Amino acid sequence: MATNRLVLWDIDHTLIETGGVGREVFADAFAQVTGAPMKDMAEVSGRTELVIFADTLDLHGIQPSDEYSVRFIDLQARGYEERAHELRLRGRVLPGALNALQVLERVPVIAQSVLTGNTRASAQAKLKAFGLERYLDLEIGAYGEDDPVRAHLVAIARDRAYHKTRLTYTPATTVLIGDTPQDVIAGRDGGAHVIGIASGKSSATDLKAAGADIVFPDLTDSAALIRAITA
Repeated sequence: MATNRLVLWDIDHTLIETGGVGREVFADAFAQVTGAPMKDMAEVSGRTELVIFADTLDLHGIQPSDEYSVRFIDLQARGYEERAHELRLRGRVLPGALNALQVLERVPVIAQSVLTGNTRASAQAKLKAFGLERYLDLEIGAYGEDDPVRAHLVAIARDRAYHKTRLTYTPATTVLIGDTPQDVIAGRDGGAHVIGIASGKSSATDLKAAGADIVFPDLTDSAALIRAITA
């Protein structure tokens, strides 16, 4: 009998690209929260959204606060919702991503969700803009507001999946798919097999060096992806 698998997708540069809209939405939300224009932005790659926001506040000499974070989460998600059409025009679903999600959805033993630095509201808005949210169970995902340490999100997603499905997922049956060395390290440290996708700025060599179990250049070979997930 086939073993159940929990598949956790990174979003940005793994499934989609925003074509610059993401940075603009972040800047707009930052300005609305603080009353000051965003002159610089903290490092983004592989980090959680609220850590990026806090570090960006620090770059501007602004003290972080819970009130700022709550407002930022709401305004950022609203920005993605309001600019969904622009997201589709300037951004894109990455090659093979839609077919991969559709194929995995049809495999009974696979539950798929997200593990992302995005907040849940922004993740949902982005995925919905491209019509991808229907293939993912976002209730069992883990998000940027759940924990500032990305590796901790793996256990959070597993716990949510257990409480919804009553199936126990272990490090041996959890698979994280991402495009950065930080994604890979989070998966390894959090307890998951890791599939690297060299669809962002990081090369296949970078992802393998970080500890990915297997690396693909993109998501176009869905048959190979399924084999890697169920192996």
